[in-house]
Amino acid sequence: MLFKRKRRPTTLARPNQQSARRSSDGTTHGSRKHRPDYMLLIICLALLSIGLIVVYSISPGLAAVRNVSENYFTGKQIIAIGLGLIAFAICSVVPVSVWKKNYKIFAAIAVLAAIGVQAFGSEVNGASRWIQAGGLSFQVAELIKLALIIGLATFLVNKIAKGQIESTSATLKPLLILMAVIGIVVAKFESDLGSTGVMLAIIMVMAFAAGLPIKRIALVMGVVVIGTILAISTSSYRRDRVETFLNPAADCQASGYQACQALIAVGSGGIFGLGLGKSVQAFGYLPEAANDSVFAVLAEKFGFVGVSLVITLYLWLFTRFKKIIDRTSDGFSRLIVVGVFTWISVQAMINIGAMIGLVPLKGITLPLISYGGTSLIFVMAALGVVFQISRYTSFAPIRNVNRGESGNEDLAGRRGQRRTYYATAGSR
Repeated sequence: MLFKRKRRPTTLARPNQQSARRSSDGTTHGSRKHRPDYMLLIICLALLSIGLIVVYSISPGLAAVRNVSENYFTGKQIIAIGLGLIAFAICSVVPVSVWKKNYKIFAAIAVLAAIGVQAFGSEVNGASRWIQAGGLSFQVAELIKLALIIGLATFLVNKIAKGQIESTSATLKPLLILMAVIGIVVAKFESDLGSTGVMLAIIMVMAFAAGLPIKRIALVMGVVVIGTILAISTSSYRRDRVETFLNPAADCQASGYQACQALIAVGSGGIFGLGLGKSVQAFGYLPEAANDSVFAVLAEKFGFVGVSLVITLYLWLFTRFKKIIDRTSDGFSRLIVVGVFTWISVQAMINIGAMIGLVPLKGITLPLISYGGTSLIFVMAALGVVFQISRYTSFAPIRNVNRGESGNEDLAGRRGQRRTYYATAGSR
């Protein structure tokens, strides 16, 4: 040949260059689309199955107390799991950019729901957290958690792009205002301090992952501590719960009843548990046996071995989250996974800690196991979003380029595959 085409020199692209690949949803990714993390789905199905077995085993006892059919609670839990799987399937195919583009719509829906629960909500156990429609109930706090993660991820990514993540006026003040609003709406009006704690944890962890300085995180934590003290001191039943936590055996017939019964259930399980059909606490002794207290019932039935299996499954699930976070190159997607990880992990720790006396009692469910449709559906929807994000992870952990480190690909860690690496902010 007389003329040879000159080859362009091979270079490794830097972040934010035009060479960054874009998927069909318009989101910039550092790796090609591949199979999602099916292990994430398998672990979720295992936890859902354990929850269904527990609800099935205590359904006769609950039915006898409430005078309903023996299969009433089992049937409702099966329906909730079915709806949760549908939500997971839908969210697992929705492009990530859809959540980012429409975050204002989700925020508006959450605000309207928060207003609606005050105007039309039903009071259950002294708390107005549910909207009742016929035989169905809807817990607004679960919707707020998902909308909070989507909106906050969009806000933080925009601040990173503008170089304002460390700004007090542009980033810290809006976060403090948001936390104050959540404290007033969820903790004060809905009397849901447990969900408030989960939401505040989501805000702090996502802000830390986005790059908010440690000193400002400490300031935020100080504000949270002050707000928690005020919320407890201004509510008599919260003061009673704190006193019960400090000395649960002081009044086991009144304020300390649930705490004492939960400890009895956990202790009576022993090493291997009493067995599926031999639960005692579900027959009217342990309040909210299928919801808030399901871990105590699980310990009674399956003992130390059973609860160890459940905790191991949660830890395994969290390692899958960690892997996705480390290998996700898109900043918005990474913050979404961080938010969902914080939601499930903090809520699980609060629920389990309350049942074994490590934290005061909170009216909060154990994710994927407790009886209840709203919590299960929204947790599965959030996991569906994470499942979608797992389709675009790289094969090696993302390196930090926030403080001047090289943005080039670590070819040794990629086993010689010449795929372009794109790092983004927030690799904390």
